[in-house]
Amino acid sequence: MSFENMQWAIGLMSGTSLDGVDAALVQTDGERIAQYGPAVTVPYDPTLRARLRHLLDHAAHLAEDDPDILAAERDVTLRHVDAVRELMTLAPDIRPDIIGFHGQTVLHQPEKGRSWQIGDGALLQAECGVPVVYDFRARDLECGGEGAPLVPVLHAALLESETQSVAVLNIGGVANVTLLGPNTEGQRQVWACDTGPGNALLDDWAERHTGVACDVDGALARKGKVDRAVLESLLAMPYFQREMPKSLDRLSFHASAMQAVEALSAEDGAATLLEFTVEAIARTPMPVKPAKWFVAGGGRHNPVLMERLRSRLGCLGSVDDLGWDGDALEAQCFALLAVRYVRNLPSSWPQTTGTEKPCVAGRSAR
Repeated sequence: MSFENMQWAIGLMSGTSLDGVDAALVQTDGERIAQYGPAVTVPYDPTLRARLRHLLDHAAHLAEDDPDILAAERDVTLRHVDAVRELMTLAPDIRPDIIGFHGQTVLHQPEKGRSWQIGDGALLQAECGVPVVYDFRARDLECGGEGAPLVPVLHAALLESETQSVAVLNIGGVANVTLLGPNTEGQRQVWACDTGPGNALLDDWAERHTGVACDVDGALARKGKVDRAVLESLLAMPYFQREMPKSLDRLSFHASAMQAVEALSAEDGAATLLEFTVEAIARTPMPVKPAKWFVAGGGRHNPVLMERLRSRLGCLGSVDDLGWDGDALEAQCFALLAVRYVRNLPSSWPQTTGTEKPCVAGRSAR
């Protein structure tokens, strides 16, 4: 591998699970990863997490200069600064060239041309002393896309030598899939979409009934029985019949799903919500059938979810089986995207986010 144009880049990701900041260091030219540096996760404290959840619930009715938004944006940015500093203590001999900063999503409304991530790129740049690229999803929307998912470019790069059709499934608060068609003479098509709920509904249900912010090891769901009538009513929503590409907000199904399972026991509600995630993935319309599936994100740590996915999808494993870090993957992606921005390389395409043409996403902090 040529090391020409390689840069050390930090990627920062704070996802819809609202659990904290993932930071990862990679050496990349925007097309390949030459070396992996360390990765860290810096959790949000319970108070900040609760504030962000409140903003998620009310963001559709808030202005961008709302004092609560501005205060949360500053606190979120400073938590990202903490993550960068902690990461760099693990790699004291590496000077990063650039930071890719996703920010914290508080609202995603692609049908209205809006995806709102809070995070002050200029403050992050000033505190860290490293150029920052941010606001990736807004630029994709300006190009006619959905603004999500953006990670397919990394999946395609890491699976460049794979010849069969393969799907990489990321299960965070929302679940998304990258589908790579068969590699024919060095050419392959890439499709992507959000499949539906990931961990978010089950997390919220578990927190309501157990006081813990997730269903640890799927223990609650394992004890329950799926209510098939409720499940089919949820899967009848029009989103699930739509073709790729498509994307969701964390709360897209929240009200309807929680109302649907309200009368169920804690265990049966958990089992039904977990199966909702599984069936939404399994029933996603795809142009080709994947020969293999690999799962990334927090959902892969839930053994019940993985068992159900394996039962429905067949050949399924974790991205860790490929030698990837399944907890750092999205952060690594935003490191890659920052370098792609600098090199004027597209990060999304009509088949991944629905852009009108290949789109160079992001903007530089000033």
